[in-house]
Amino acid sequence: MKEITVNSNENCLQVAQEEMDKLQNKSASATLEPGTYVLRIKDGEFSYGDSIAEPFVLIWIYGGKFINLKTNVETKATWSSLNGYDDTITLVVKENTNISGLFLDVYKQDNTGNIVISILDA
Repeated sequence: MKEITVNSNENCLQVAQEEMDKLQNKSASATLEPGTYVLRIKDGEFSYGDSIAEPFVLIWIYGGKFINLKTNVETKATWSSLNGYDDTITLVVKENTNISGLFLDVYKQDNTGNIVISILDA
């Protein structure tokens, strides 16, 4: 069996606050009020250039207290992803919280596709 150990300091790319602000302003976003929500890919696919399109999106969750039921930890910020139409993220939102969907790429000009994320009351 192979494994990798990801170190929280050695394997961390530090992002300046102004870059995080740009990321948050560039992403597709919504604010969730207190309650329980299920996020999932409703429709769409994304492709990096010539690669095969797939239903995938990164999710940045931040701004207020919430629990991601995948980790069962209360926090104010976390990254997650939706990978495929059957994948979900269930959030118990305790304070108004922002969710932002985005893609990361070094050359976005050849990207294709859209992802529609549904946000359902649970």
